[in-house]
Amino acid sequence: MACLSSSRLCARVQDKFMCQFGPKVRRQTVFVKLKPPGPTPLRIFGKTCQRVTTCGPACGSSGALASGAMRRLASSMQSTSTGSLPDYGAQIVDPYRLLEDDLNGIYEDIRSELERNTNQPELNTIATYYFDGQGKALRPMVAILMAKAVNYHVYGENSALLPSQRQVAMISEMIHSASLIHDDVIDQSDFRRGKPSVNVLWNHKKVAMAGDFILAVASMMIARLRSDEVTLVLSQVVTDLVQGEFMQLGSKETENERFSHYLTKNYRKTASLIANSVKAVALLSGANESTCELAFQYGRNVGLSFQLVDDLLDFVSSAQAMGKPTATDLKLGLATAPVLFACEKYPELNPMIMRRFQEAGDVEKAFELVHKSRGLEQTRFLARKHGLEAARLASELADSPYQKGLVVTTDLVLNRIK
Repeated sequence: MACLSSSRLCARVQDKFMCQFGPKVRRQTVFVKLKPPGPTPLRIFGKTCQRVTTCGPACGSSGALASGAMRRLASSMQSTSTGSLPDYGAQIVDPYRLLEDDLNGIYEDIRSELERNTNQPELNTIATYYFDGQGKALRPMVAILMAKAVNYHVYGENSALLPSQRQVAMISEMIHSASLIHDDVIDQSDFRRGKPSVNVLWNHKKVAMAGDFILAVASMMIARLRSDEVTLVLSQVVTDLVQGEFMQLGSKETENERFSHYLTKNYRKTASLIANSVKAVALLSGANESTCELAFQYGRNVGLSFQLVDDLLDFVSSAQAMGKPTATDLKLGLATAPVLFACEKYPELNPMIMRRFQEAGDVEKAFELVHKSRGLEQTRFLARKHGLEAARLASELADSPYQKGLVVTTDLVLNRIK
């Protein structure tokens, strides 16, 4: 990207996100600094970037990354200009404030569902550990926001959030938290959300069963919705999560296969949950097929953008800001987008990837090479590309505060610091 150097992020980006290629780190949380509705334009990473086509599986249900796609993506980043998010008519609104009444008590309601379905106090304690209200509640927020936007789109301003749609928002957070619990066991994590992870506090077998229990209760809630279509859509999420976890355990030999593998894994582990949850609430609204597909594609792009930013933050954020250790992916042997892009300039990363950074000094060397390359900039570009596409999709819904909130959400995802 023309205004970014290998040694330091451009000053125009600095105040919007963070700058850490030197000894100082500057951060700003967008969530708490949103202005009241007004004409101020949204900005994502301070850039306007040209659109590119990057993937097969992560952009849909099947396909493969074409040969040389990574090089074309990298070369396409050479011509960009400073600007703001294209004007989709979105005023600056805070989605969390907009949905304050709908989100209020959602964690309490989840804890109540879990408590009602067990007479084992310790199981309940473990299962409810991450439902303490300290998470971002991104998934329920996006699900409810899409539900209200689609309801408005279909029925007009007198539409209301359906109880079944709020249930989907709860289910999405339950599936997400169950996956976190299972991840903690697999990865042997020590911290999550700024506190000791479940596997540090309890026996691994009990923790794994608690994750299963959350999924079981979520499945019961899905059944109570009495919609075959929604049951199929939300069941796909669990299928994708398991397949994504299996994919994470393996590596691919060639550069193009590796990047395709990474994007597909990101879709299954992260984006599928958001995409299928927002599709479910659209189905419950009675929206037509094209609107349901729009909702799905919006959620897919938001989810992919979210995961790319997450992978970026693992290299540039602090452990205190993230609430968990940084450089975790490298220590787990995972090659994420910043590393895969860095391979363009430093092919010596390839053998490290294949041995999953297991030799002494691999993690430190890979971390250094990523920062010396343009891998972080290219990851930002790709995250922004998906954010822009999500914002464009949201703009096709009927104009409403909730539709504007969907556009703003893409900015929140891109500019988060944890």
